[in-house]
Amino acid sequence: MKTIEKILETNIKQAEFYNTKKKNLATRIWSKFRNGVLNKIKKSSGIQDQAYLKHKEWFGDLSTKKVLDLGCFSGNYWSMYLAEHSKEYLGIDLSDVAIAKLNDRLEPFPNASAKTIDFLSAEFKEKDYDLIYAYGVLHHFENIEILIEKLNEKLASNGQIISYDPLETSLPIKIMRTLYRPFQSDAAWEWPFTKKIFYQFQKSFTIIERRGLLGKSKWLALISMLPISDERKNKIGEKWHREDWDKSKTSYSVLFSCMHLTMLMQKK
Repeated sequence: MKTIEKILETNIKQAEFYNTKKKNLATRIWSKFRNGVLNKIKKSSGIQDQAYLKHKEWFGDLSTKKVLDLGCFSGNYWSMYLAEHSKEYLGIDLSDVAIAKLNDRLEPFPNASAKTIDFLSAEFKEKDYDLIYAYGVLHHFENIEILIEKLNEKLASNGQIISYDPLETSLPIKIMRTLYRPFQSDAAWEWPFTKKIFYQFQKSFTIIERRGLLGKSKWLALISMLPISDERKNKIGEKWHREDWDKSKTSYSVLFSCMHLTMLMQKK
């Protein structure tokens, strides 16, 4: 595990990557799969919309909440909603280019601002957040102990975290990632959740609710190649997604068959 000093050094390189978006061949291939086949599956089976709607439900009444939008880049799906409805909103990211764009978008909201800063750095002194929204962010931290300590430091009493991250608990996915991950441009700051990492979060926070996505439904990538109608494929996808979504709430075996995990966690 890296020390905080080494992580901060790595994050400087991460910021440069997200500013330039220079991707090697392996990264471009994965991006094409993720933004093509995988996104098509998520849209056709209702996976992505359901995750977003669940997050909105988890937000609750934002009018009294101080919100941190962690690793938000130039704004994620819910950034503007959070900025508009929360008592106080701060979006942070490593990319100064992205944050400049986000600050432009936040101009209509006097209670909202964005800052280019490393979440782990000593310069980031703000705390007492009622909600930390971390969409596709927590798996960028290799040292989970340091991350959990920092999250607890920044949360107010009974503060909550909403997360969404990739899982590396399904054997086929683990094999696939093992084959391509070392060759990707962003390999140094991509750490999909393992069972050990999940249990570390479970030990450190109260997991109020969790949902797994792309478990059985990930096999739609193969079903999509069959000579059957799109309507039939969509029905299969919706059925499989529903099974993943419902059963992963209580079943570890179903949860760990999934590619993605979203959680509502509360400070103990």
